[in-house]
Amino acid sequence: MATVVVLLIVMVVVLLGVVAVNRAQRTRSNTQLEDAKADARRVIERLGGQVYNLGGTDAASKQALADAGERFNAAGSQIEQATTPAQARLAKETALEGLYYVSAARAAMGMDPGPAVPELDGQRSAGRVTEDRAIDFDGRRVEASPTPSAATPNYYPGGRVAGRPVPAGWYSEPWWKTALVAGAWGVGSAVLFNALFSGMSGVGYDSAAFENGYGDGYQAGLDAADGGYDGAGYDQSGYDQGGYDQGGYDPGYDQGGYDPGADLGGQDFGDYGNFGGFDGFDSDF
Repeated sequence: MATVVVLLIVMVVVLLGVVAVNRAQRTRSNTQLEDAKADARRVIERLGGQVYNLGGTDAASKQALADAGERFNAAGSQIEQATTPAQARLAKETALEGLYYVSAARAAMGMDPGPAVPELDGQRSAGRVTEDRAIDFDGRRVEASPTPSAATPNYYPGGRVAGRPVPAGWYSEPWWKTALVAGAWGVGSAVLFNALFSGMSGVGYDSAAFENGYGDGYQAGLDAADGGYDGAGYDQSGYDQGGYDQGGYDPGYDQGGYDPGADLGGQDFGDYGNFGGFDGFDSDF
């Protein structure tokens, strides 16, 4: 009988311990989520303030502000739907991307671009346009430039789109847009990339690396693969990333201003696998 009583006491103690641990974990998770949400909302509010108060003066600045407004809507939708710290960080990353568009718009209008924005995921490895390029591709003229102009009004801050790098710069058209929306690159994208960026000093990889998802750690992976399989002549490379669903943008956004009644709904978390794990935040935001 005494043995049974001892066993019951032990079971009760273990059960109480499990309950206490689970409760502590839930409390810690809730605190982390709220902290991540607060961090993201600070950046989103900063972006909203810029979008509300700026109006473009030319095609480049108007387009950049339209893109900033799009990111503002997307980030707002994401933070409302966030149920994990990772999802909250994703919303923050979207807002940071929007701030890059704001900085680009300000620069295009001859204004001070404002405080530096924290680096985006994959931005550094994607490179940047360092010279003017113009090619004929699929019956149309495609141009790239390090500076905005009437011929290159479409800005991209640099980073990864549907698992592939896109260099920062100004372009005649958003050639990455289809992949951004669909989450997959179309046939011919590597050919366009090769023609537009081959030999450019600011883009340190070729079209094959582009197709294989060149990014942070890419070369290290190649070196490791080569070291492990050199005798057999085996080479392994590749990097797979999810795409970003561009839902949630309100087409009522006015390029000359911003309608605060914009709809923040409709952003899909599941297909935006590109920005997770962002670390680092500038106290200015």
